[in-house]
This record gives sequence, C-alpha cells and structure tokens, in this order.
Amino acid sequence: MATASQAPLPRVALRLYTPAYPRCQPGNVSQSDPREPVTLLLRDLRSKPGGLPSREAARRLEIYGPNELRRKQRTDWPRQLIRQFTHPLALLLWLAALLAMVSSSTELAVAVVAVIVLNAAFAFTQEQQAEKAVEALSAYLPARATVLRDGTRTAVEARDLVPGDVLVVEEGDRVSADARLLDGSVEVDLSPLTGESLPAYRSAELKDVTGPLLDARDLLFSGTNCTGGQALAVVFATGMHTELGKIAALSQRVGRDESPLEKQVKRVAWLIAAVAVGVGVAFLPLGAFVAGLPLDDALNFAIGLLVANVPEGLLPTITLALAVGVRALARGGAVVKRLSAVETLGSTTVICTDKTGTLTRNRMRVTRLWTFAGELTGEASGTPPEPARALAEVVSACSNAELDPSDPGAEGSGDQTEIALLRAARSLGEDVSPERRAGHRLRQFHFDATLRLMSTLDRRGDRTVLNVKGAPEAVLERATTYLPGEGGPQPLTDTERARVTEAIDRYAHQGLRLLAVATRDVTGDAADARRDELERDLTLIGVAAMIDPPRDGVPEAVARCHSAGIRLIMVTGDHALTAGEIARKIGLARDHPTVITGDRLAELSERELESLLEGKRELVFARTSPEVKLRIADALRAQGNVVAMTGDGVNDAPALRRADIGVAMGVTGTDVAREASTMVLTDDNFSTIVTAVEEGRRVYDNVRKFIVYIFAHATPEVIPFLLFALSGGRIPLPLTVLQILAIDLGTETLPALALGREPAEPGVMSRPPRRRSENVITHAMLGRAWGLLGGVSAVLVLGGFFLTLFAGGWYFGAPVGEGTALHPVWQQATTMTFLGIVACQIGTAFASRAQYASLRTVGPWSNRLLLWGILFEVVFSAAVVTLPPLRAVFGTAPPPAEQLAMLVVFPFVVWGIDEWYRWWRRARGWGGRDVLAPAATG
Repeated sequence: MATASQAPLPRVALRLYTPAYPRCQPGNVSQSDPREPVTLLLRDLRSKPGGLPSREAARRLEIYGPNELRRKQRTDWPRQLIRQFTHPLALLLWLAALLAMVSSSTELAVAVVAVIVLNAAFAFTQEQQAEKAVEALSAYLPARATVLRDGTRTAVEARDLVPGDVLVVEEGDRVSADARLLDGSVEVDLSPLTGESLPAYRSAELKDVTGPLLDARDLLFSGTNCTGGQALAVVFATGMHTELGKIAALSQRVGRDESPLEKQVKRVAWLIAAVAVGVGVAFLPLGAFVAGLPLDDALNFAIGLLVANVPEGLLPTITLALAVGVRALARGGAVVKRLSAVETLGSTTVICTDKTGTLTRNRMRVTRLWTFAGELTGEASGTPPEPARALAEVVSACSNAELDPSDPGAEGSGDQTEIALLRAARSLGEDVSPERRAGHRLRQFHFDATLRLMSTLDRRGDRTVLNVKGAPEAVLERATTYLPGEGGPQPLTDTERARVTEAIDRYAHQGLRLLAVATRDVTGDAADARRDELERDLTLIGVAAMIDPPRDGVPEAVARCHSAGIRLIMVTGDHALTAGEIARKIGLARDHPTVITGDRLAELSERELESLLEGKRELVFARTSPEVKLRIADALRAQGNVVAMTGDGVNDAPALRRADIGVAMGVTGTDVAREASTMVLTDDNFSTIVTAVEEGRRVYDNVRKFIVYIFAHATPEVIPFLLFALSGGRIPLPLTVLQILAIDLGTETLPALALGREPAEPGVMSRPPRRRSENVITHAMLGRAWGLLGGVSAVLVLGGFFLTLFAGGWYFGAPVGEGTALHPVWQQATTMTFLGIVACQIGTAFASRAQYASLRTVGPWSNRLLLWGILFEVVFSAAVVTLPPLRAVFGTAPPPAEQLAMLVVFPFVVWGIDEWYRWWRRARGWGGRDVLAPAATG
C-alpha cells in the first residue's frame, strides 16, 4: 500500500491541471462538493482529520500553486503617465511653450516641451518606485495559518496552504482558504464577502446541503475573520478557486490614494501656477506698453517668469521622500501600509499603549503560587500540597497552549501567559500534554474581555468539572468556597477573602501579573447550560503571580516621548496596582501615577471622560475591556489630538480603525487587528513606535527642507526679469530661459532628492508635535526661502552679473544683442549669473539641512547623497559653460578667471547668513514648530 506521501493526488487535483482545464481559471474547474458528507470529502481530498504529511503538502503546492489571489497585469500606467503631463506645474510649462510658439521662438518652445517630457518621465518613474516600495512591504508581513502537518500543529505561510490541509481556526485568525468544519464551532465576520456586520455562527454540527454556498453553516471562507471560538476545518479550495478568488477575478480594481501631504502640495502647486500666470499677465503689458519692449521681448519676459516660478521636481521628490520613509520604517520593525501614515506619525500627540508585550517582554514566568496552604515558588520541586496540585490540574486543563515534552527549554506555542502556567504546572508533576487535555475536554468558554474569565468543562473520572482562570477580582466575586490545606472545600468567609486580597495587593505592588484559579463540580446535564449558569459558586484554589519585566529600551523611549511633547496613556487589562507599578518603573508616570479602573471608567459620562483626559498628565487605565479604547480614542480626537493606539485582539479592531494611527502587534497580534491597523510592529516593541514617530518627523522635516531649497531659487531667477522689464530693456536679461531650465532641471533636482534623505536634525524629538491644522508650506518657510536665502542669492548673483558687464565696457542702455560688440560680454555676464545661482544653490543646500540647529551639530558631511548631488551640479555646470555643443544650446561663455574666483565665496555667504540667523533664533529661544517663527501658520 502506498504511503501518505506517495498516495495519488486528490480527485480535484487530477482534474485541475490537464490541458483541458487551464491552471487557475475559476469557472473551468470541477471541484469536489464541499457539502458532501465529511467522510466522502476527506476521501476526495485524500486527507484525514490529522492533516497532511509535510511531503505531500509540498507536492500539492507544486501542483496547485500558491494560495494567493493573482492580480491582473496592471493597466493604469497610461493614466498615471498622463497625470504627469496635466498637473498644475506641467500646465504652467505648457503655457510657456505656447507663448514661445506665438513669439516665433521655436527653439525655446521645443526646449520647454523637452523639459515637460523629461520631468514627466522622472516623476512617473519616482511614483512607480514609490508604489513598488509600499507593495513590497507585504513581504514583511506574510499572512500565517496554523495547520496540522504530520499530526502536529504547525504555523505556515497562508500562501502555502493546499487542498486537504486541516486548519486550526481560533479567535483572531483570518481564514486563509475555503474550508469545511470538522470539529468545533466559531463565530466569523463574513462582512468581506456578504457585507453583514454581525458575526455569523458556524459549527461542524450544523450541516446545510442546500441553499447558497455562503449561507452554509459548516463552511468557512477565505478573507473572513474568526471573532470567537476554536475549530478544525479541512481546506477544499485555495487561491483563485475560493469564493473570494472568484470575486477578485470578476472585479479587480487597484487604486492609489494621495496622501494629505501630496494634496496640500498640489494645492500649493495650483497657487504657484496662479501667481506665475498673474505675474506674467500683469508684467506683460507693463513690459510692452510702459517699458516699450517689442512684443517678442515682452513674451520672452513672460515665459521667463512662468518658467522661473515652476519648481519642476517638487511633486516627485515628495512622493519619493515618503516612500523612502516607509522603507526605513519597515527596516526598523514598523510596517506602514500607506504613504500618508508617515506624515501622520510625525504629528502624533498621544500614544495609547497596551502593557503586556508592548511595554513588557511578554515572556511570562510564574514566580509565586499562592494557596490557602501556603506559598510556593514558580519552579517548585518535591511533593506539593493538595491545593497546589489542584491548581496545577486546573491550569493544565484550562489552556490552549502547548509545550514540547521532548524539550523542556523550548518556547512552546500559544499565549505566553498560558505557557508560563503550563511550565509551573509541569514542575508540580502535572501532565500538561495536549492529548490528555483534548481527551477530557467537553466544552470551552474562550476568554471574555468583559468577564475577564476563561473556563473549560472537563471530564475528570466520573465527575464533570468546570475549570476557571481569570482576573483575581472577577474570580473572587464568583467564589463562595475555598480549598484549604486539607479536606474538602470550605465556605469563603470575610476573613479568608481578606487573606486573598492582601496577597493580591502585595504581589500587584511588586508589578507582578496575577491570575486566580478556581473550580466547580457540575451536576446534571451541562451540555446546553449557559456560561453564566456555570461560572458561579466557584471554589477558589489560589493565585498565580507572574513577572513580565519591561522591555529593554522602553524607559528611554518613554523619556523621548516626554521630551517630544507626546503624552502617554496606558490601557491594560491588568490589575491596577500591577499597571501602576509598571508605569512607575518605565517612567511613564511619576511616583504616584493616576490609575483609573474599568469600573470607575464605566461610571463616567462622556463629558467627565473628556474632562479627565484634558491636560498633559499621563494616565493608566487598568482592568479595562478593549471597548474602552474606542471611547478613549474618540474623546482624545474630539480634543484635537492625533492619536496612536496599539492593540492586538479582535475587539481592538474598532479602536485601531478609529485612531489616527492604529498600531497592531505583528508577533502576538491577531489577523483581525493587523487588518484594521495602519501600522504593524514586527517586534511588538513600544520603542519601535517612538522610533516611527521620530521617522515621521524626520520625513516631514525633510519635505520642508527641500521645499525651502527649491523655492529659494525662484527669487534670483525672477528678479533679473523684473529688472529687465522695469528698465524698459535698458538692463539686458541677466539669464536666459534655457539657462533657467538648466538650473531647475539639471542642477537643482539631485540635491533636492538628497535632502529628502537627510538624517534627523538634532532635537527633532525635543520639540512639541506640530498642530493638526498646520500646512506643510507656511508663511515663515516662504519668508526664509524667498526673502532670506533667495534675497541674499539675488544680491550676489546680480552683483556678479553687473560686475562682468561693467568690466567688459557695458554702460546703462548699451545694446547687447547678437551682432553687437558687447554681445560676448553679455554672454559672459549671463553665464556668471547662471554659475552664481548654482554656487548659491550649494550654500542653500547646506543651509536647508537645518531648520533650527547649526550645521556643525547636523554634521557637514553626514549626508553623502547631498555631496554627490553637489558634485554632479558642479560638473554639469562646468560642462554647460565649457563644452561647445552645450554652449551653443544654452548661450554660455566662460567669464574671466578673476570673476570666476568670486563664485567660491557665494556658497559661504548664503550659508553663513542663514547660519547666523538660526543662531540668532536659538539665542532668543525660538525653536518652535516652524522654520522662522514658533507660532507661524500657513
């Protein structure tokens, strides 16, 4: 007889990949009927309740292909490319080209069109790279599934599922394939397929053989989420053969959302276009009628104004900076799902964080076992007293975690709290094998965040026993008896309750996490009994105290939040004293943290909650349910805060969606939480959130830095044209339109891109968050760019221009047109203007690297990309001035050596004046939110 790995392929597989049935074409495949009797379905799939052998699963994966939705080849790139030719700045250049054609300047029109094409190609390429960067992040977060392979639970990537696999489906899991329930029952969220908002109950006991497939109460479908329960299910369809795959095959839409930052910049682009057109329209009659310029010269003047006002590289540079930020976050352990989240992170004002696994290591270890017979250490040896043995028996039964019996030092699989309890039970001599547990279990009531309890109904000999574990106060409230050192249960008197409470408080003050353990003999038929009928009249056995120490680096991260003006609020289900002690240890609160329990919070009205949350004090919410997070997020956002909220459970999903930044745990978090979040932590570490906030601030600052850099060059490009117009042409044009294009597209772009990758400025986490309403481009930024940096550059550039003219014999009003004696001098002078602007660009680039700090603290050589960009613009400028073919195109001529030597000073003057200005601001304590003034807004 063939072994399992050598068995013939399932009947469905043999029909799938014959030439008559193309691979992965839904509708052409004849599949097994998922609603036939389970025994027949397992036979058709050549599977069994214990799952597939690993070798057989690997072989089927080769034949079936990966379990993933195959996206059609994207065809929206033509629309994206067209968008690059129609955005407002491109339209402005089209207008300039049209004016050039009207004025019979064909060469200029061709040059402007060439700039439009080159800029569109560059922007399109950058946008494609940005999209690929975000799409590539899926590799950081492969969807996982738990299956039975070789008879044991194994975690695999969801894309490796094959028909015949047996899935283990638990609360919080995303169902990754269509499957038929074999055992157990679950509640599932079918809204991705049906739109139904309420969870649907699905059970292996409910068999629907007629009606729509989606209504079958013993089937699960890919893309849905388990919100409660636990079950086993055999996979009968994967990939494009699932119900979700069929929907995807019918309708595949791939869209790209603009980030708020990109929308802001687009509005600014329209403003720039309006200003440029307005200036051109205003000065066209001024030049033609007031200054007496010929119409061709007046049109060239208008073209120059239009081109000089267009920051061609602005939009693609911003997109690329955001994409680079997303990639940097992913490498640091924070996977961001959309570009706009990088911007939002930088303005975070409040972080609401869980405790366990986020602030702490989530590596539980039982340190004390308290019973009425005495106290034991978590790794007790020898013969334990009766209550300790009873406690070990209960926690072994009331658990879903697993320990490797062959390796006592192995991590185990499942919830960390349950793993710690199983280790303690094993040290007391209890059999904690999952086989023994499964053989005795009759029913399970999964952990309820509201009740703060989990319980199982188990067969113990000829008795039926309810085993319970949960929050000490929740168990104590339901207990009426206790287990003494000897004999049977005794009434739980006030004296004994006081003993338990004293032990709980003592452990909680030490920062230990606590779980109480209880049991109850159940008589009569408990198969259909309600949970509240069973979880009462309990016999209290004892309390397990566990330590979950703070993660390394968390106190430092908390201190960085405080210095950055970010408020921290802890929201945890742990005991109030435990939560308060952890808050004190990590520095979240001072010696006396403000702790609000769930019971007190439930009594607060919305107005009272908002009043409590007002101000800047750190708060600790303890013994809360996940639903509380939604109330807190709503109240904080109503006060104008930008809220980051962490979560890992199914019930956390609404709060994660409601927060500005929902942060899910990538290691311990459920699939539901990961789907609802904006950012996923691959290391579940609070420090990563703070690093992500810093990265968000860095990216936003860098966007502003290269905006200042780009805008600063408008002034020395525009003022020469104004002098030309206002003088009636008696002062020749200091710069040609083609030379402007060489600056804007040739020398400016690479340093601007390099500023997008600037390291974080010192003090970026020592200033308050920016306001939600603050625009990316503010009056203060424009003042610094156009007024300070641009003004200084204009003075230097015009000084070099006039010096070259006067040194060559020019006088006011002397003709410099082609064929005149002074035409070569004028070419040298325009070349001096061109080179002067490039030299000032270098100084502006170094000045733009800091908004407030000095260049020395930033590090003059810390941005190597900027140094390469500056080297490129120097080489490019030299080529434009010295190579005959480029000289003919751009109309340049090398100035005398003594005049060229002046250019060496220009970068230091521009940078030096801005450096002095930043020092002057620091000396007066100005270092607020903006580049120039602490209260400036856009």
